[in-house]
Formats: sequence, structure tokens, C-alpha cells
Amino acid sequence: MRAHTAIFVVLSILALIAPWLGLYPVFLMKLLCFAMFACAFNLLLGYTKMLSFGHAAYFGSSAYVTGWLATVHGWGTVESILAGVAAAMLLGLVIGAIAVRRQGIYFAMITLALSQLVFFVCLQANFTGGENGLQGIPRGTIFGVMALGRDRTMYYFVLAAFVAVFVFIRRIVH
Repeated sequence: MRAHTAIFVVLSILALIAPWLGLYPVFLMKLLCFAMFACAFNLLLGYTKMLSFGHAAYFGSSAYVTGWLATVHGWGTVESILAGVAAAMLLGLVIGAIAVRRQGIYFAMITLALSQLVFFVCLQANFTGGENGLQGIPRGTIFGVMALGRDRTMYYFVLAAFVAVFVFIRRIVH
């Protein structure tokens, strides 16, 4: 147990000082976002043994809803993120209601088919910007206090979100 604690402390320190070591904060933010994606995938496949190809649909739909609300409707950062999470949860509820009745390869194939459906809807829909995607998504502020315009500030916000997700998943597992 001490080895796990030591590794956790070292990785935490590295995560806190990474932008100051010359590592590009935008790259680190993308890395943390995909690490959250991997943690969620590990929760489903590693602990429940259910292979799902639908995770990208939730990831993408949340990102599109968040970006669309912030850009087109001028919603605040926190409100947009919460709406994006709610949209992903709703999509997960719909896809889950269909897919959970299947087992094995059938579960994997139905999640693949439904995630491809979401992909093609997002590729063709006008509100997503089609193949060009959404442009000029503002970073905004958190509760009007913390401006996320600087890369390092945004990095620490994403790092905090990652730590919260990681702790939440550890709590679910243990």
C-alpha cells in the first residue's frame, strides 16, 4: 500500500509542476481528457467485463453540447459543462436501455452501431458545424471569479476535473 501512495504523491507533484517544466499545457489538457475517457472505459470493461464501443458517442455529444451552448447561446462555462454532462447522461440512458439487454459480442455490436449513428448525426447536423466542427468556443470563467483564458489556468481546471473523476471512479470501485 505504501508503494501505491508514493507513486500517487509523485504523480500528483509531477501533474502540478508539469506546465512549469516546459510541457505544453494544451497537450496536457488533451492528455487528461483522454485519461478520463480511459478511466471510464476501464470501469466498464475492467470491472464489469462489458465491451462497449459507445464511449466516444458520450464523449463527443457532451463536447458538442457544451461547445454549442457556450458559443451560440452564450451560456457560462459551468452551466455549459453541466448541460453537456447531462446530455451525455441522457444519451447513455437511451443507448444503455437498448444495449443492456444484450450480452457479449451483441452488446459490443449494438453499442458500436448506436455510436456510429451518433457520429453520422453529428457529422451532418448544422448545429455541430458538420465536418468543420464548432469554431471559436470561448473558455469563459468559473463562477465569474476564475478566468480560463490562460493555458495554465485552464490546465489546472482540467487537472481538478480529472482528479475529481478519478476519485469518483475509485470510490465506485472500492
